[in-house]
Amino acid sequence: MPDRPALFDELQTLTTETRNPRTMQIDVAPLAEVVRLLHEEDQIAVDAVTPELPYVAQAVEIVEDAFRTGGRLFYCGAGTSGRLGVLDAAECPPTFGTPPDLVQGLIAGGKAAMFVAQEGAEDHESNGAAALDEAGVTDKDVVCGIAASRRTPYVVGAVKRAREIGARTLFVTCNPRSQFTLDVDVAICPDVGPEPIMGSTRMKSGTATKLVLNMISTATMIRLGKVYENMMVDLQMTNLKLVERSKRIVMTATGVNYDEAAATLDAAGGHVKTALVMLLAGVDAEAARERIEQGGGFVRHAIAGTTPD
Repeated sequence: MPDRPALFDELQTLTTETRNPRTMQIDVAPLAEVVRLLHEEDQIAVDAVTPELPYVAQAVEIVEDAFRTGGRLFYCGAGTSGRLGVLDAAECPPTFGTPPDLVQGLIAGGKAAMFVAQEGAEDHESNGAAALDEAGVTDKDVVCGIAASRRTPYVVGAVKRAREIGARTLFVTCNPRSQFTLDVDVAICPDVGPEPIMGSTRMKSGTATKLVLNMISTATMIRLGKVYENMMVDLQMTNLKLVERSKRIVMTATGVNYDEAAATLDAAGGHVKTALVMLLAGVDAEAARERIEQGGGFVRHAIAGTTPD
């Protein structure tokens, strides 16, 4: 008989790989009971993020500092974790007007893994290290490892390589903090407990991870002045929906009608933030841009003619 691999024993220690006592009869439960159980487990995932909020805030401070000093954010993951990182990165440019290289998602197996599972690609730390080298990660950047199990070799290798480079490091995992031993600047560990289907970390772990990544990127963008009140004001008008959303934001924030919002956006080069300052400060586009720059990118400061503290 061959020796049992160490990985077999390691997996048994992971919360995300254990059986869930609440769903032991899910295979024979009535449909209404199946969906109720799944929904209740999702609620557990949401609650699991609450004690991790201080660590999320620390992560945001690190990412904000990197962005202000010429750095970037790289998410690194495999499977569901990698796809969630790519998703969050891909949504930053249209939502916040950021350049595509500011937030990047690296996934084991490359772009093909977004659509077809490339499971073996995650098994080697060297693949994660090579991905960072290929992306040109520097000591100005932040690397955020994402692995529900915390042990995925691709992700561990990426984080180790980031430390060697001198980049700051974050890690999102869904196993308890007490079991986290990797050397990173900030670990975020929502302990979601056993999945409703044993080991299927696309479920509760994926839900908790999505919440955390949403907060990291969104809170960072808020800190950079890309939100006015609770509206996105640096969005890119890249499709018809975003064009109409931009007009609605201008109308909502300033009280002008549809035609005036459209005309002001046109004069502002399609930039919502500039249009808002034009209308709310009573200035032309050039003066609005100057005010925005002096105000550190914040609409409130630009309107008032003040600078951030």
